[in-house]
Amino acid sequence: MKPVNFRLTAAIIASALFMQNMDGTIVATALPSMARDLGVDPVHLSSAITAYLVALTVFIPASGWVADRFGAKRVFMWAIALFTVSSVACAAASSLPELIGARIVQGLGGAMMVPVGRLILFRGVKREELLQATTWLTMPALIGPLMGPPLGVCAAERYVIQMDGVNVVE
Repeated sequence: MKPVNFRLTAAIIASALFMQNMDGTIVATALPSMARDLGVDPVHLSSAITAYLVALTVFIPASGWVADRFGAKRVFMWAIALFTVSSVACAAASSLPELIGARIVQGLGGAMMVPVGRLILFRGVKREELLQATTWLTMPALIGPLMGPPLGVCAAERYVIQMDGVNVVE
């Protein structure tokens, strides 16, 4: 990769990693508000978090095969689109089953987004740029979970899940 493309690619992939890592903590802090909007007990919303984590767990192992089969760049772009659309679907959910379904789809997008994004970057960098590439990916991934709780508290509305999708579009 050319130096400019390396940095641009790293920034795009790092944004996706940030978004996916922020998602878990931002939703957890917004649960009471989401429960109020959906008219359910906050305890029942743990199933939405569990659905997302189970989807990640199930689909991450397949991500390498899917990237090799259909092309890493194509899979990464579809994963971002899927994650974004499902984030909007989460925000638009009017019932707990709708939210759970959207979170499963969001987990599928997240499961493809993170490992395939790393794969794209690591396959494209020179060996001597590997440390710098790892730094570009690690920092946003570490900042995402730290930003989630304050953002979840500040934006504890049903549209909090849309923040993930808006992040990619910007």
